[in-house]
Amino acid sequence: MKKLLLTITIVIYNSICYSQIEDAWVFFKDKPDANSYLSNPLLMLSQRSIDRRNTQNIAIDTKDVPVDQYYYTQIKNSANIEVLAKSKWMNSVYVRGEQTVIDGLSNTFTFIEKIDYANKSLNSKPATKKESKTLVYQNKFENIETDFNYGVAENQVTMLKSDFLHQNGFTGDGMYIAVIDAGFPGVDTHDGFKRLRDNNKILGGYDFVNRTPNFYTGHNHGTLVLSDIGGYIENSFVGTAPDASFYLFITENVNKEEPLEESLWVEAAERADSLGVDIINTSLGYSVFDNASYSYSYQDMNGESTYISRAAEIGVSRGMILVNSAGNSGNSAWKYITAPADAPSVLTVGAVNANENIASFSSFGPTFDGRIKPEVLAQGQSTYVISNNFANPSISSGTSFSSPVMAGAVACFWQAFPTYTNMEIMQRIKESADRYNTPTDQHGYGIPNFEQAYMVLSNDADVIKNDLQIFPNPAKDIVNIHSNIREFDITVINLQGEIIDKKKTTKSINIDNLAQGMYILQLETDDNVQRKKIIKL
Repeated sequence: MKKLLLTITIVIYNSICYSQIEDAWVFFKDKPDANSYLSNPLLMLSQRSIDRRNTQNIAIDTKDVPVDQYYYTQIKNSANIEVLAKSKWMNSVYVRGEQTVIDGLSNTFTFIEKIDYANKSLNSKPATKKESKTLVYQNKFENIETDFNYGVAENQVTMLKSDFLHQNGFTGDGMYIAVIDAGFPGVDTHDGFKRLRDNNKILGGYDFVNRTPNFYTGHNHGTLVLSDIGGYIENSFVGTAPDASFYLFITENVNKEEPLEESLWVEAAERADSLGVDIINTSLGYSVFDNASYSYSYQDMNGESTYISRAAEIGVSRGMILVNSAGNSGNSAWKYITAPADAPSVLTVGAVNANENIASFSSFGPTFDGRIKPEVLAQGQSTYVISNNFANPSISSGTSFSSPVMAGAVACFWQAFPTYTNMEIMQRIKESADRYNTPTDQHGYGIPNFEQAYMVLSNDADVIKNDLQIFPNPAKDIVNIHSNIREFDITVINLQGEIIDKKKTTKSINIDNLAQGMYILQLETDDNVQRKKIIKL
């Protein structure tokens, strides 16, 4: 009898010692109160957010409805479960607990659709074989080298011809930008942000890591990033959108690298959307985590595998432009972009130096499924920033800074053409880039020319006369067609002059069956013929 008791004790002891704590996303089947919210959208979105959607003909749908409170409470009150984040877009919560306890949730609650573990080997779908990787983030921002320097930001602004937009009165005024980052110390005190403070351009923010409204804390990476958009020191420094308004959100825990940060980012992006933000800048990316079993492989960089990238696509579908740094891994064993830079509709930004040469650290594309990434480039090597540690501008390097330099320029450009959709604005920016017809894995489409993009939208005859727009371009499958002409013929022609396809008035055309290369898309009416080049990826 004693021997049996001893055996049982040992089994219980081993179970306790080797109990595995895991992180997971718990997805719900539905939103029972959806109709109530959809009939009263101001319960979940600001009027500015609704107006942004109306301008772009975007319908409010169930993704905008909050997670059901009953579902959330039931999970939160479950024994030995921590609920650390939630997402209405993904209709899910992020939990931490013993694997056996998390597994048991599905048996307890019928409203659960599925559970995805951060450790993908625990999911029912076979895990993707991973490439071996070296931890590259030990200090997440170690590639950012700051030296005290009394420079000006002229080169990084004029490289994109953002100064042309400023000269024409487009400085970001009326545009809302959310910066999602690691912290913003000094933004409330430094003279480089005094212009924002004096003009009430800091609209608010939140620290999602510590669940506190104090966002003037944390790592100063966010401070540096913000400066390249909205910083201003008279006769010394001007950001690319000095008159924009800002929300500042902390989602990055600089002391850890864990999938929870993806969920915190999604919470911040949802908050930004509901507040009516136009543009989100994110100078962050995820591939390798502290727990190696949670890490992503290059195969996961397909725009669909990671939680954050799937959510980013939803963010763009709400009518926002999401600008994301490509990453600083160009010289590393992992040389590729990271999530959410792999998301199809995110504008991913690589880095060049002051002479417009590619920065060696700038991460490579393409995505695993073969899409061009990064799409565009801006100065990210020896970029001027405003640091809370110095009175005057200093120099830093990283795609962390090419991204906000670009985000500010995008804001000014969209300010100039507010009736255009987010997708149309991004397409025009890509088309203005210096390598648009000859993209590479590290350059993408190259450096945009915002003066050229402005002139195209202002003076292009087929925009003014007929409002013909095609996007995306290049495209892999579907090309969307927008024109104010009610009836026309659309013809796809190859470079040998052969007709490949012809249709009557349509809003889109499928080119999935075409070979890669360049084609002519011809729009024809009784008295007009217009042609556009399209590239099939």
